[in-house]
Amino acid sequence: MNTPPDPLDPLLDRWSQVPEPPARLAANVWQKIATQKDSVPEGWRNVLESWFGRPVVAVGFVAACAVAGLFVAEMRVSHLQRERSAQLARSYLLLIDPLLNTPPEEPRP
Repeated sequence: MNTPPDPLDPLLDRWSQVPEPPARLAANVWQKIATQKDSVPEGWRNVLESWFGRPVVAVGFVAACAVAGLFVAEMRVSHLQRERSAQLARSYLLLIDPLLNTPPEEPRP
Protein backbone atom coordinates (compact mmCIF):
# COMPACT_ATOMS: atom_id res chain seq x y z
CA MET A 1 0.00 0.00 0.00
CA ASN A 2 1.41 3.34 -1.10
CA THR A 3 1.05 6.33 1.23
CA PRO A 4 0.68 9.77 -0.29
CA PRO A 5 3.78 11.97 0.06
CA ASP A 6 3.74 14.29 3.02
CA PRO A 7 3.65 17.97 1.97
CA LEU A 8 6.04 18.88 4.81
CA ASP A 9 8.87 16.64 3.55
CA PRO A 10 10.20 19.10 0.94
CA LEU A 11 10.01 21.96 3.46
CA LEU A 12 11.88 19.98 6.09
CA ASP A 13 14.51 18.96 3.56
CA ARG A 14 15.02 22.61 2.63
CA TRP A 15 15.25 23.57 6.30
CA SER A 16 18.06 21.10 7.01
CA GLN A 17 20.28 22.68 4.34
CA VAL A 18 22.57 25.27 5.91
CA PRO A 19 23.27 28.27 3.65
CA GLU A 20 26.83 29.49 3.25
CA PRO A 21 27.62 32.57 5.35
CA PRO A 22 28.54 35.79 3.56
CA ALA A 23 32.23 36.17 2.74
CA ARG A 24 32.93 39.06 5.13
CA LEU A 25 30.75 37.88 8.00
CA ALA A 26 33.64 37.31 10.43
CA ALA A 27 35.14 40.72 9.69
CA ASN A 28 31.77 42.41 10.14
CA VAL A 29 31.17 40.63 13.43
CA TRP A 30 34.57 41.61 14.85
CA GLN A 31 34.09 45.18 13.69
CA LYS A 32 30.72 45.38 15.43
CA ILE A 33 32.18 43.94 18.64
CA ALA A 34 35.01 46.47 18.54
CA THR A 35 32.59 49.39 18.21
CA GLN A 36 30.39 48.11 21.02
CA LYS A 37 33.32 47.93 23.46
CA ASP A 38 34.13 51.59 22.84
CA SER A 39 30.52 52.68 23.25
CA VAL A 40 30.31 51.48 26.89
CA PRO A 41 30.97 54.48 29.18
CA GLU A 42 33.52 53.83 31.90
CA GLY A 43 31.90 55.36 34.95
CA TRP A 44 32.01 54.36 38.60
CA ARG A 45 28.60 52.80 38.25
CA ASN A 46 29.67 50.45 35.45
CA VAL A 47 32.85 49.53 37.31
CA LEU A 48 30.82 48.78 40.43
CA GLU A 49 28.35 46.73 38.42
CA SER A 50 31.14 44.73 36.82
CA TRP A 51 32.67 44.00 40.23
CA PHE A 52 29.41 42.95 41.85
CA GLY A 53 28.53 40.93 38.77
CA ARG A 54 31.10 38.41 39.97
CA PRO A 55 29.62 35.92 42.45
CA VAL A 56 32.77 35.79 44.60
CA VAL A 57 32.80 39.55 45.15
CA ALA A 58 29.05 39.69 45.81
CA VAL A 59 29.22 36.89 48.40
CA GLY A 60 32.27 38.49 50.01
CA PHE A 61 30.48 41.85 50.26
CA VAL A 62 27.42 40.27 51.87
CA ALA A 63 29.63 38.37 54.33
CA ALA A 64 31.58 41.53 55.18
CA CYS A 65 28.33 43.44 55.79
CA ALA A 66 27.06 40.66 58.06
CA VAL A 67 30.31 40.61 60.06
CA ALA A 68 30.31 44.41 60.36
CA GLY A 69 26.69 44.36 61.54
CA LEU A 70 27.46 41.72 64.15
CA PHE A 71 30.48 43.73 65.33
CA VAL A 72 28.42 46.91 65.73
CA ALA A 73 25.68 45.00 67.58
CA GLU A 74 28.26 43.45 69.91
CA MET A 75 29.79 46.87 70.63
CA ARG A 76 26.35 48.29 71.45
CA VAL A 77 25.46 45.42 73.76
CA SER A 78 28.86 45.66 75.45
CA HIS A 79 28.35 49.39 76.03
CA LEU A 80 24.89 48.81 77.53
CA GLN A 81 26.23 46.09 79.82
CA ARG A 82 29.05 48.38 80.98
CA GLU A 83 26.56 51.15 81.81
CA ARG A 84 24.33 48.72 83.69
CA SER A 85 27.27 47.35 85.67
CA ALA A 86 28.32 50.89 86.64
CA GLN A 87 24.75 51.69 87.69
CA LEU A 88 24.57 48.50 89.79
CA ALA A 89 27.89 49.39 91.44
CA ARG A 90 26.63 52.89 92.31
CA SER A 91 23.38 51.45 93.68
CA TYR A 92 25.33 48.97 95.80
CA LEU A 93 27.59 51.70 97.20
CA LEU A 94 24.56 53.84 98.07
CA LEU A 95 22.96 50.87 99.76
CA ILE A 96 26.05 50.27 101.88
CA ASP A 97 26.85 53.91 102.65
CA PRO A 98 23.85 56.23 102.27
CA LEU A 99 26.01 59.25 103.16
CA LEU A 100 27.66 59.04 99.74
CA ASN A 101 24.52 60.54 98.23
CA THR A 102 24.44 63.63 100.45
CA PRO A 103 26.10 66.72 99.04
CA PRO A 104 29.12 67.98 101.00
CA GLU A 105 28.39 70.69 103.55
CA GLU A 106 29.74 74.12 102.91
CA PRO A 107 32.09 75.42 105.58
CA ARG A 108 30.56 77.91 107.98
CA PRO A 109 32.37 81.21 108.55
